[in-house]
Amino acid sequence: MKRLNRKNAELTQELPIKVIQFGEGNFLRAFIDYIIDKLNTDADFNAGIAVVQPIEGGMVEMLNEQDGLYTLFMKGIKKGKEIQEKRLISSVQKGINPYIDYNAYLELAKEEELGFLISNTTEAGIAFNENDTLMGYPHSSFPAKVTALLYERFKHFNGEKDKGLCIIPCELIDQNGDILKRIILRYAELWDLEEEFVKWMENSNSFHNTLVDRIVPGYPRDEIKDYQNQLELEDRLIVTAEVFFLWVIEGDERLKNKIPFDKIDDDVLIVDDIEPYRTRKVRILNGAHTTMVPFSLLYGNKTVKETIDNSFTGAFVEKAVFEEINATLDLSEEELKYYSEEVFDRFRNPFIKHQLSSIALNSISKFKVRVLPSLLTYQKKYDKLPLHLTYAFACLIRFYKGDWNGESLTVQDDKAVLTNIKEIWELHSYKEIAQKILQNTSFWDVDLTQIPQLREHIALALEFIEGKGIEKGFKDFVVRVEGFLTKKQ
Repeated sequence: MKRLNRKNAELTQELPIKVIQFGEGNFLRAFIDYIIDKLNTDADFNAGIAVVQPIEGGMVEMLNEQDGLYTLFMKGIKKGKEIQEKRLISSVQKGINPYIDYNAYLELAKEEELGFLISNTTEAGIAFNENDTLMGYPHSSFPAKVTALLYERFKHFNGEKDKGLCIIPCELIDQNGDILKRIILRYAELWDLEEEFVKWMENSNSFHNTLVDRIVPGYPRDEIKDYQNQLELEDRLIVTAEVFFLWVIEGDERLKNKIPFDKIDDDVLIVDDIEPYRTRKVRILNGAHTTMVPFSLLYGNKTVKETIDNSFTGAFVEKAVFEEINATLDLSEEELKYYSEEVFDRFRNPFIKHQLSSIALNSISKFKVRVLPSLLTYQKKYDKLPLHLTYAFACLIRFYKGDWNGESLTVQDDKAVLTNIKEIWELHSYKEIAQKILQNTSFWDVDLTQIPQLREHIALALEFIEGKGIEKGFKDFVVRVEGFLTKKQ
């Protein structure tokens, strides 16, 4: 079988670079590259994407070997109807690794038709590193790379007002566009860049807060032969996704005029305020994911669907969402119930094997953003801790120990985080372990030992997890905590 590339696929059209995309992973390829491809075919957007590898280890070389082409398979249930589609994505024109060729990266700033910069570098990506310098390339942080690129564009076009970019980060953090803008302005100050650049940054560029929603299991490793048999050319970058798609962007009429989302049938919303959409999605969908991952992996499940289908783990996650997370949200009970049921339908998608290990990356920072606000709000609102979220928190801490029943776990996080937790697990008691982890403000931004009973409940849960396993441990944990609450009352 011939390899997939533009020659073998008989695709000769070259598109002008209108979009720079930071990130080449499965999500962006199934989300941004897909939607730009739809805009090209259905709305004559005529936009090419230049993909920038944001970290030193990445897939740009493999992407370039296929001339930016790959196949997206979309499967799921929509309005009771089973849907299976495949699409050859051709919007990516080239990939660039700034760690190998930084000059090629800077050359992107000179693209005449460039109008958009889009990213997804995980929650940890939008961060400031005071050690980054303008000439110290390639920069360690994503915002530093963006600052250098914008400065290069400012200089090349002599600060022309119409050469600014619409900057649309897709990282799953609150106010992602606003935060990225503030960090870029910090770099401008740190690097002593001229005031004219700062004004151009403020007046000619726009930063947009966003919300993205699509489950992307990624490369179907276990079923690759079945997928490959549906294609005429060998594709090493096949990516799978659910049919559900939602992109909410905070913007105005100017953004609507720049990109014709109204001419395609996918659910892209440009709104004045994304906060209601963001809170609902992050707390329920992403919160359920992050709640279930360590808990379900320790139980023995491998996928999201296995978790939901299992009588114990499925009921655990449902109660965590319907009884604890939803109880903290300022939306109508009917709306929350409808959205939550939709989320669980997506979790049960029979076509997608969403590996729990693939969403375990950076679980500490994910828990802080996605689950901890629900736990703390519930405690404050009801003057007691939510049992399922608290137990899931303990499972997260136990997961980061790195082994379970004599086997290594797929713990992936910053080296400093892993080293810190490994040292903490060398302490002699669960109370000490809970104390050290909960009071670590570098993990949670707050000292969680100040939350009533949290340290005691976490220590108790850790003891039961270690001694009795996940299921029996949870049942005994509930009995002990509810017995304590009864005596307290």
